[in-house]
Amino acid sequence: MLTIEPTGATLGATVSGADLSEPLSEADFGQILKALGDHGVLRFPDQHLEPIDVYRFSAQFGEIQGPSRVDPNGIADPLALVGILSNIKENGAYIGSPDAGQDWHTDMSYRDVRGFVNVLYGIKIPRRDGRALGGTEFGNMAAAYDALPDELKSRLEDMTATHDFEKFWEHMRRDRNSGRPPMSEEQRRRRPPVVHKLILTHPISGRKILYCNPGYAIRINELPAAESDAMLDYLFKHQLEMRFRYTHVWNENDLLIWDHLSTIHRAIDDYGPDEIRLMRRCQVMATKVFDPEFLRPVRLAA
Repeated sequence: MLTIEPTGATLGATVSGADLSEPLSEADFGQILKALGDHGVLRFPDQHLEPIDVYRFSAQFGEIQGPSRVDPNGIADPLALVGILSNIKENGAYIGSPDAGQDWHTDMSYRDVRGFVNVLYGIKIPRRDGRALGGTEFGNMAAAYDALPDELKSRLEDMTATHDFEKFWEHMRRDRNSGRPPMSEEQRRRRPPVVHKLILTHPISGRKILYCNPGYAIRINELPAAESDAMLDYLFKHQLEMRFRYTHVWNENDLLIWDHLSTIHRAIDDYGPDEIRLMRRCQVMATKVFDPEFLRPVRLAA
């Protein structure tokens, strides 16, 4: 039997009673999905998972983003979709993706199909003087929307924002000294800017959310450029107010999932290159969550 214990903060709950190395029942998955809509961030402590377990759990939420790989017999390899985040280097190159320091953002908002869920499994957590480092900080975008002045809510209701991967790329290049060159024309062609509504209705909770983030949002399309810049600056400062924030402190064998639609997040880069952080990850796209057939079998209304 699952138990859901809220953190008492603006986001987050701990789910107990689930062994994610085993398939979930429909009822348990329905309870988890509803809890995700209610709390935005869910922690499953003390999980002992192989990559295939991370994949199987993640795939229930939608299509997993990433490169496909097919073996010589034409069979797709699901493990190719389970990524690695780490600050471990071998022969001068990172194992998997470099770990932290992207600043506040929402994964996959720069794609036509938005990101829905990030699934992150902690294998090695950096510690110093007995204290866990490398936490993940979140912002509650439903609460941020609720706190906007009513006049502004009405004004923004039908507006859209352009999200552009190049904004993040240039930030990492110029402000984070990543050493990367400017994006090529081919890279821009493969990741063109996209447009999303600024205010979304969450498909699980039914709450309105502010879908806008400092990492990728570059323009409110219905406003003149200068007014758009001023409005985005206001919204970015508003959504980062401390009253909307929650920080997850990692333990080894935590599996954390969070809802990209109703949160923004950042990795806290407070550890050194010799303090190892190693995680497995699946990025799940919103390919199911907006489909009523996805929600109906799990009895969310109960």
